[in-house]
Amino acid sequence: MFAPTRSIRHLQRYSEIVAIFARHGFGFLFHRPETKPRRWLWASWRGPQKVEPPSEDALAVHFRTALEELGPTFIKFGQILSTRADLLPPSFIAELGKLVDSVSPEPWELIRALLTREFGQPPETLFASIDPRPMASASLSQVHAGVLPDGREVVIKVQRPNIAAVIDTDLEIMASLSASAQTTSLGNIYDFMGIADDFSFTLRNELDYQREGRNADRLRESFAGQEKLLYIPKVYWELSTQRVLVMERINGIKISDIPALDAAGYNRHKIAMNSASVTVKQVMEDGFFHADPHAGNYLIMPGEAIGLVDFGKVGYLRDKDRMDLIRLYIAAIEMDVDGLIDQLMRIGAVREDADRNRLAYDLNRFLNKYYGVPIKYVRARELIDEITTITFRHRLRLPATWWLVGQTIVMLEGIGLQLDPDFDVFKAAEPHVQTLMKNLLLPNGSWVRSVLMDAANWGEMLHRLPRVGNRMMERLERNEPLRMEIKDTDHILTRLDRLVTRLSLSLLVAAFVVGLPLLIPLTTPDSLPRWLLLLGMVPIVGAGIWLGLSLLNTPKK
Repeated sequence: MFAPTRSIRHLQRYSEIVAIFARHGFGFLFHRPETKPRRWLWASWRGPQKVEPPSEDALAVHFRTALEELGPTFIKFGQILSTRADLLPPSFIAELGKLVDSVSPEPWELIRALLTREFGQPPETLFASIDPRPMASASLSQVHAGVLPDGREVVIKVQRPNIAAVIDTDLEIMASLSASAQTTSLGNIYDFMGIADDFSFTLRNELDYQREGRNADRLRESFAGQEKLLYIPKVYWELSTQRVLVMERINGIKISDIPALDAAGYNRHKIAMNSASVTVKQVMEDGFFHADPHAGNYLIMPGEAIGLVDFGKVGYLRDKDRMDLIRLYIAAIEMDVDGLIDQLMRIGAVREDADRNRLAYDLNRFLNKYYGVPIKYVRARELIDEITTITFRHRLRLPATWWLVGQTIVMLEGIGLQLDPDFDVFKAAEPHVQTLMKNLLLPNGSWVRSVLMDAANWGEMLHRLPRVGNRMMERLERNEPLRMEIKDTDHILTRLDRLVTRLSLSLLVAAFVVGLPLLIPLTTPDSLPRWLLLLGMVPIVGAGIWLGLSLLNTPKK
């Protein structure tokens, strides 16, 4: 029997995708929509005459079921979509959160054959023993327990045979479908090709187990010396490849096994606070965090230490991302709705055609709901659900990593409340938020680099200005029109005025700093009293402080 060609394989898989989605009521997705733009993705439902389309909640359930039937690529796609509240309504987001990545394991014979190919020799020559029964089985991989020749216990994460080929086919079909969808009216609302590209990048990273090993090493470095708080298992790099990851096996009680924790005499309140502390530190201070904090990945070890496993899903937050979050947080605390919208516009979250008045109304109602409410009565899940609703209603384009942070905090809160009904995730996060604000707002090495970069940009502009000015003057002398269109002129002039003011103050402060050593020797009681010189320093120092603060608060646009 001959192997199907790539085009035939694609056609077969494409037919399967269409059939499954059509059976669940989504056949309209594969027909060209009408030219009239539609506000809702499901609004183009086409069913038999006089038959009402399913409700939004029913469609959400069918969507999740269809993804589960289509296999690992689409299960992963649904899990990622569950973090994108700007793309789907809240009912779909909630339903996709139920996707379970658990499938039947591959036979040991196939796994052993893959290990032999990866190691270049039978696994029995490298391990004292390997349990053929998997400890866990997911859509992309399965995990086996093993023992090294010196007696050390390990876990062996093995990629499913041929899964890479299946995913390659699905990703190619997704890319083709997204390109077609981009040409429709819905393409004016959604960036289908960008979504498909981001998903492809994320999924291919999950197939690289060397990358997962590096994630574990990076987290271990972040918590060096804090093993009594968080323990990261060691990676055995000499036995790991792109498709096989061998790590130290750690033993502990699953964090959700409350009876076992109580029987072991563990302090559940301390465990809840420790789990919050390690997660919030990763997000707020390190900018690199484990983004899959479900109960199966948290093992409680002696001393209430947390043993963390599975490092395939991580998130990243740049300093700019965290600074933007702090600015939004400050605006929300001050009930400054206009400031909140302005900051959202600076980061590109608000669409040009957005109804600012309606957005302001919704944000004001949201802020007033929680005004004066003690933080211990606020639940992260409730907050995220309301933010999700506002985001979808106004098509806000918040960074995908922010949604990953929100999902991580919600999962963390769920674990903490199981352990301790009085658990307050915001109280646990407070010291780390204060540390973040101190690190980001006070001058440090990155701030100095930012100032130097701004100075370099100013130098380049001043270098180019004479040549550009000469060309403009020559065109004016020849009576040739200058074709320029400047949008938002008032805003630009305001920014320019600020820049000129800052430049002038910078020159004055610099002149004083340079001239101070020359003036000090001249200060005598008969000529220039020293107290007068010190008095003159006050406005200069004040100007320097104002200049530094204004530079720190400059929007990155």
